[in-house]
Amino acid sequence: MKKPILCLLLLVTTCFALKAQDKQAIIAVLNTQQAAWNKGDIEGFMQGYWKSDSLMFIGKRGPTYGWQQTMDNYKKGYPDRAAMGKLTFRIDKVEILGSRDAFVMGAWSLAREKDTPGGYFTLWFRKINGEWKVICDHTS
Repeated sequence: MKKPILCLLLLVTTCFALKAQDKQAIIAVLNTQQAAWNKGDIEGFMQGYWKSDSLMFIGKRGPTYGWQQTMDNYKKGYPDRAAMGKLTFRIDKVEILGSRDAFVMGAWSLAREKDTPGGYFTLWFRKINGEWKVICDHTS
């Protein structure tokens, strides 16, 4: 009787540890994106996204598909460091949905010389080739 209980306890502990590791890995992706943005590095910021034509970004103008189109839109909307400002993320929820999918909800804000825009985001992360990447971003 002791052996099955011990095995079950070990399994549960391992599952919690893996979820905690995945949450930390996802938060690290967001921290890396924030740091890249604040250096004026849109290409570095985009490394957190799935480099695929199937990437989906949903903003106020509707959905955009593809990694390259998303990067082009960022570069057009934020042509220089002044427009980019200083980005801050607030992460409200990281929910691991399985071994390869996660949901993230939070808020973003930019500190710029003349204004401080901000809003909310929901992200669908997927573990691809061992790395967590944003595959769908809904930002408003």
